[in-house]
Amino acid sequence: MRQSPRTEPEGREKEEDLSHIHVPDGVLPLWLVAVGWLATALVLALCLRRVPADDWTRRLPLLGVIAALMVVGMTVEIVPIGYHLNLTVVAGIVLGPALGFIAAFIVNAILAMFGHSGVTVIGLNTLVIGSEVAVGYLLFRALLGVLSCRRVAWAAGGATLLALMVSSLLMVALVALANVGLAAPAAASPEPLGVRNPFANGLLVWEIFPDAEVAAPVLDVGTFARLVLALGSIGWLIETAISGLIVAYAGRVRPDIVLPGVAPRPPIADLERGA
Repeated sequence: MRQSPRTEPEGREKEEDLSHIHVPDGVLPLWLVAVGWLATALVLALCLRRVPADDWTRRLPLLGVIAALMVVGMTVEIVPIGYHLNLTVVAGIVLGPALGFIAAFIVNAILAMFGHSGVTVIGLNTLVIGSEVAVGYLLFRALLGVLSCRRVAWAAGGATLLALMVSSLLMVALVALANVGLAAPAAASPEPLGVRNPFANGLLVWEIFPDAEVAAPVLDVGTFARLVLALGSIGWLIETAISGLIVAYAGRVRPDIVLPGVAPRPPIADLERGA
């Protein structure tokens, strides 16, 4: 397992963002990137075929709103655990698995344009985030059948917790599968602390990070997995509570977008005509 000293800062970022893979382009092996894009393309094609035509007209604004909320949640870090909200289970509950997966792809594409991760990793990240959408949707429906519709918040919270656990394990598995070293070679040693002139090679040629074998000690995949599960569990509990409150509020205001089998409320104009 190896890690280039030039990509080590991005390796540190993977320690902080615990919900999906945040690496620049050129770090993951090409075969894994290709598999991620191919799998995402196939799932997107299936989702597009499964969405009825009237859903595009009726739910497209809702898709945009949910995607925007996901982008905001994923760009705001919860310190000091380095976690950010995904709101993917909320997307799955409100939009369903097909539209929710499409929203996950849009969100990952937007975040990549912001430099949140590489463009080549959009496919893999969509699979990880999309797994939260699908698993959260299925678990929410299953828990509703057990807890009854009066326990919407508990059903949404339980679905969120379990979906985040599944996606985090999937993310760790992808990092291990890619054989991307989060640890440096054992023979190397960290550069000693000291004062260094950043302009030693000239005024126009300088580096922020030195050309050492290792710029700083980093983590191996096993330690990374334990860190994700330890710190991630705190973030899961926070997102569990927030997602439960959001879905419970939506269930009171618009039960038709949360609870299965509830008919949509008629437009205000139709209500006025009936009066």
